[in-house]
Amino acid sequence: MPVRSCMMRIAGPLMAATAVVTTVPGAAQQPTAEALRAWGQIEQVLTSPRCINCHPVSDRPAQTDDRHVHRMNIVRGPADHGAPGLHCSACHQQRNNNASGVPGAPHWKLAPRSMGWVGLTSGALCRSVKDPRANGGRSVADLVRHMTSDALVLWAWQPGRNGRGEERRPPPVSVEALGQALAVWAAANAPCPD
Repeated sequence: MPVRSCMMRIAGPLMAATAVVTTVPGAAQQPTAEALRAWGQIEQVLTSPRCINCHPVSDRPAQTDDRHVHRMNIVRGPADHGAPGLHCSACHQQRNNNASGVPGAPHWKLAPRSMGWVGLTSGALCRSVKDPRANGGRSVADLVRHMTSDALVLWAWQPGRNGRGEERRPPPVSVEALGQALAVWAAANAPCPD
């Protein structure tokens, strides 16, 4: 499915979530069971190999579905783009390379260390994701936009084939279902499990 059609299908939930969050800033709403179930779907995406491989707590990304440490001694580097002389873009281009199996998407890089999620509980992950000090200064509405329209995030649902010609698994929740879950979660003021 083309990225454009993914973005168009989730535009409705995205606008609904944004409107609620921006019209009720700081409102303390009771978390609902539905919003916490929605968080559970969001968590499944965030902890899938497609996302968590590039959200390490260390300076080493992981790779493949088994999440082993990235080969060739790849490290974070000073700007999260890899070591000087071996930036992520040396191998990871603007799109998947079907000949080599190297995945690619625009602005490929590691998430900042503050966005390292490996080993966090569901509640800790939720609080970290929505903490502007840890998430790049994003509001909940910004998170919804990021998770439903950023080309690197959307790559997760079109991850291509690995070096052995096998299809990489996308997250276990469709991009459309993620958009709906984000809308429900954001509308309830983004509650986190204890």
